Amino acid sequence: MRIRRLYGDLTGRAHHRILDALDAQLRAVIEGVEVVGRMTTGELSPADARSAMADVEHDGDALRAALVGELAVALTTPIDREDLYRLSRSIDDVLDNLRDLVRETDLYDAKPEPADIETLAMVSNGLGLLRQAIGSLLRRPSEVTLSTLAVRKCAGRVRQQYQAAVAELFRLPVSIELLKRRELLRRLDVVGLRLGECADALSDAMLKRSH
Repeated sequence: MRIRRLYGDLTGRAHHRILDALDAQLRAVIEGVEVVGRMTTGELSPADARSAMADVEHDGDALRAALVGELAVALTTPIDREDLYRLSRSIDDVLDNLRDLVRETDLYDAKPEPADIETLAMVSNGLGLLRQAIGSLLRRPSEVTLSTLAVRKCAGRVRQQYQAAVAELFRLPVSIELLKRRELLRRLDVVGLRLGECADALSDAMLKRSH
């Protein structure tokens, strides 16, 4: 078994398995964004979105566990092992906060806001760029830094949209609905922050690799 593992590391198969596991984890998060989007447009009720998100989260947890398993047995990794773990954890944090957004919308009996579609699109774009960066890691490492910068810009745009939406809220009279909206906007903001942490993890890993 160890000889097969060593052969896999020497031929690069282990590196591909690790990056494929990361990519699969990202695809699950993108699916989570899609569930939130369907709730936001009214295609799914918050209760139905919560049920759908539970399935997505289950898949995401299984994929993260698979990646951790690969890291545990791999003799070499495409980037620093700790940075891979940190990146995977940050990806999982994005999904966890999307789950909480759906759960809180349901718990608060809040009305989804169609204006959030723009923010969700920015999150989805950032996740797609992160997939692109990971896909470039082995054959086109010079492109990874540019992609991670683009991910960071998406995360920054989410923060700007959050700030603009809160500024609009502060022009309205205080009400229960306003307070619900404020909480859900904050959750969207945290999704953006976690997306930024994904970019930071990969950027730090590439910096170490260059030394």
